Amino acid sequence: MAQGAVSVRGALASLSLSVLLSSLGSSIANVGLPTLAQAFGASFQQVQWVVLAYLLAITALIVSAGRLGDLTGRRRLLLAGIAVFTLASALCGLAPTLWLLVAARALQGLGAAVMLALTLAFIGGTVPKERTGRAMGLLGTMSAIGTALGPSLGGALIALFGWRALFLAGVPLGVLAFVLALRFLPADRQAPRQNRPGFDHLGTLLLSLTLAAYALAMTLGRDGFGTLNLALLLAALAGAGLFVFAEGRVASPLIRLAALRDPALSASLAMSALVSTVLMATLVVGPFYLARAFGLSAVQVGLVLSIGPAAAAMSGVPAGRLSDRFGAQGMTFFGLAGIAAGCLALAMLPAALGIAGYVAPIVVITVGYALFQTANNSAVMADVTPDQRGVISGLLNLSRNLGLVTGASVMGAVFAYGAGATNVMTARPEAAAAGMRITFIVAAALIFAALCIGRMGQAAQHQQRRNQHGVK
Repeated sequence: MAQGAVSVRGALASLSLSVLLSSLGSSIANVGLPTLAQAFGASFQQVQWVVLAYLLAITALIVSAGRLGDLTGRRRLLLAGIAVFTLASALCGLAPTLWLLVAARALQGLGAAVMLALTLAFIGGTVPKERTGRAMGLLGTMSAIGTALGPSLGGALIALFGWRALFLAGVPLGVLAFVLALRFLPADRQAPRQNRPGFDHLGTLLLSLTLAAYALAMTLGRDGFGTLNLALLLAALAGAGLFVFAEGRVASPLIRLAALRDPALSASLAMSALVSTVLMATLVVGPFYLARAFGLSAVQVGLVLSIGPAAAAMSGVPAGRLSDRFGAQGMTFFGLAGIAAGCLALAMLPAALGIAGYVAPIVVITVGYALFQTANNSAVMADVTPDQRGVISGLLNLSRNLGLVTGASVMGAVFAYGAGATNVMTARPEAAAAGMRITFIVAAALIFAALCIGRMGQAAQHQQRRNQHGVK
């Protein structure tokens, strides 16, 4: 086998392991919350910060991590991110108090933000362009495997070794990812220091605070959208305005606002956020619906919920091959159409077909999602200049993360409204079915909006190109 092929496979192995670790870090902790509450004598509201701290750190820092990689060298920063994640995993496993565990989880989220922001950015420099879709599909598969594996692996680790094993298990995997990255990732090509643009410290601070405020507004107080949520949302809006104002006045901005005027990029980011909002609905609404409408036990609910991520994991690489063969843009719309069809089926079929009527649409949605995400990421990253790969990769991950955060709050509220219940845990079966139907009619409408945005972005891009040729 040629040395170049070995290097590409080794690089993909290190990037895949980085994605797997990041998604595992998110999904594996949820199953341990009851055990942590018992171990530390804490309430659920307190132990949920073990999950929130990780999510907030990623959301607030992912774009800045991507930009820093563009400026200082992606290989160097990714190695640092893996090292931070691995060290934080050890600190989580050894934490003597709940709040030290929360602090270590925030540090782990910092490492994960770097890993997520830079993995997509590396694809353009390590994989031939005609195989980009397959590489993106592989990363999507590893993310889905981490999401699907987290609850079952976490339950087994707690049963065998206790809650500390949830986090200590990441240490040997982190060491392996570090060794693979050190061995196979291409060296950074640095511009002379005097020619290197500066880092936008003010923009980084403003964006981080803005994103943290938004994420908190969407995740705190699940019983309702109260005064604190409104204040945080207003703070996020004010922060966004200040960020835009600041970015227009610095020599080397964190995000080039002109890039967001590119109709293809802005449409791709908006579609990613909407699709992730819908995907989160399946994860948030699904457990309540299965438990209340079908009377499934916790174990049975877990088994049914694992079908979706398993389908996404199996379809990731084939989705990448389709993207490479038929074109990323066309496959993006094909994936969206599949998600929309799955949402409409999920609104209608379970009442008539029972569990089979739930599982089949979920498989359609998740396979459509795998195709959409692989093709959309490939389309965005294909034409990005090398000096912008990190920040654009960060924006793609951020749009997905903001969709997940928004979906957890908004789609959960839609389900509760549709069920006519303030406490969905006690909703009657027929009420849960009504909530499910309304939730996924709304979800289908969101995907239709994403299709419209994509078409408008495509038309605007074509018009832009015609105008450029006309000038010439």
